[in-house]
Amino acid sequence: MKNEDFAPWPEKFNQKYRELGYWQDKPLADLLAQGSIKYKDNIALICDGKEYTYQALEDKCIALSIGLKGLGLNPGDKVVVHLPNIAEFYISFFALLKIGVQPVLALPAHRFSEINYFCKFVEAKALLMAPQHGFDSLELAQKVKNDNPNLENIIFCGQKGLVANSCDFTSELIFIEDLYKNEANIDKSQSLLSPFAFFQLSGGTTGTPKLIPRTDNDYLYSVRASIEVCQFTDQTRYLCVLPAAHNFSLSSPGALGCFLSGGTVVLTDDPSPSNAFDLIKKHQITVSAIVPPLALLWIELSKNQKHKLSTLQVLQVGGARLNENIALRVAPELGCTLQQVFGMAEGLVNYTRLDDSIDVIANTQGRPMSDADEIKVVDSNGIAVKANQPGNLLTRGPYTIRGYYRAPEHNQQAFTSDGFYITGDIVMITKEGNIQVVGRDKDQINRGGEKIAAQEIENYLLDHNAIHDAAIIAVPDDYLGERSCAVLVCNNENKPKVIEIKRFLRNKGLADFKIPDRIEFLAVLPKTPVGKINKNKLRELF
Repeated sequence: MKNEDFAPWPEKFNQKYRELGYWQDKPLADLLAQGSIKYKDNIALICDGKEYTYQALEDKCIALSIGLKGLGLNPGDKVVVHLPNIAEFYISFFALLKIGVQPVLALPAHRFSEINYFCKFVEAKALLMAPQHGFDSLELAQKVKNDNPNLENIIFCGQKGLVANSCDFTSELIFIEDLYKNEANIDKSQSLLSPFAFFQLSGGTTGTPKLIPRTDNDYLYSVRASIEVCQFTDQTRYLCVLPAAHNFSLSSPGALGCFLSGGTVVLTDDPSPSNAFDLIKKHQITVSAIVPPLALLWIELSKNQKHKLSTLQVLQVGGARLNENIALRVAPELGCTLQQVFGMAEGLVNYTRLDDSIDVIANTQGRPMSDADEIKVVDSNGIAVKANQPGNLLTRGPYTIRGYYRAPEHNQQAFTSDGFYITGDIVMITKEGNIQVVGRDKDQINRGGEKIAAQEIENYLLDHNAIHDAAIIAVPDDYLGERSCAVLVCNNENKPKVIEIKRFLRNKGLADFKIPDRIEFLAVLPKTPVGKINKNKLRELF
């Protein structure tokens, strides 16, 4: 591996984190293997009505790892995983880790633009796909395959009989059901410990999302620390309604925390309140994690369905700041404890504690989950601010990365010289040590928990031959927190309609959540004295 590919922790921190027991040099893939020994016959996963015991799920992962290895995948190879909330997400995740192959966890909402970029950037050897609502996944896979000569295999998680004759491209597919052929003769060999285990995706502020390399040590520690704060046990029944690839639903404590505790994960790809409430009642769910817009929907639609929520003990809400008035409604209207979660895929995770006062739970986003988390709140000159004063949040610790993958130039701006990650969040720290999120310093829109890099969308807009200048800004929204607004300068003689601009962006292969919610036109964009677009002025206007 090249030096610029991965930024490791300095040796003194390696030694410190091991001595204090944060890092234990155990493969992340063994998390499920341990469960198959300790909780062998407990139900680990329920998906689409099918139940998997810990032993059955581990056997499935081992069988798939053998099949994947048979395709020629070797330690250090990369595979882009683009799966919805289906059991194969966890099975393929653990199977790839077991053989030292590094998965890139794409989100279901991603489309050709993002998936093609990930495959090119990491020189992926395979792409894992499945049927998804709203688009033709086979067509996407074919386009990606045609554009990536290094991509040796498209692995399809769909019923072979249903798609075998749907198009010519299916002859090139590897069906995941054929890779389980060794399930009856599994070899429980030890999982591999790699320099890093897998990739998550940053929200990004400059173009396509940056890749976050997570190691076995840092990620496994983050799961263990989350379990301790959130009090997961073998009695925990966790409903996963957010995309399984999200850091929030994967490890805060998420599904991995539930597996490590011996609990049960119930997985669904339908986040609607009616479906979620039915699953909560049917499977006696105790914990779930959602974003603020979904929290408001749950509250509004729970009035006549409270009987379905009687087992729900904790509702975690994160991804964006939760409005205080909505936060105060959770306990009385849903009948459970609210836990605010403020974290990032780069590392730092903050929680309100389950025994915090209602004032802390409703008005703050919690505090760091680990005593080893170092945080600073500084002004624009890097000077620490006082309690209850807003400033830029910086952090480092045993599960916060030291650099993005293959991004040495960007890392110089995203990290301080002494290794603190510059989060881009504007926060205040209360005298009691709790964090209140005030806003963002980075040029990014947080649309209901989905992060949109303004520059990425601006670049696509400028490809349109009638658009001369473009700016993407965030505008407040009571439901999503923020919506995206595109402000455009166009050729008046050939000014495109709003619907044409949105169609243009969709045809570029952008995820739907990145398409601007609102489009406005100006004769000229306001500029700062140094010639940059004055987005503060645009926010005032719109």
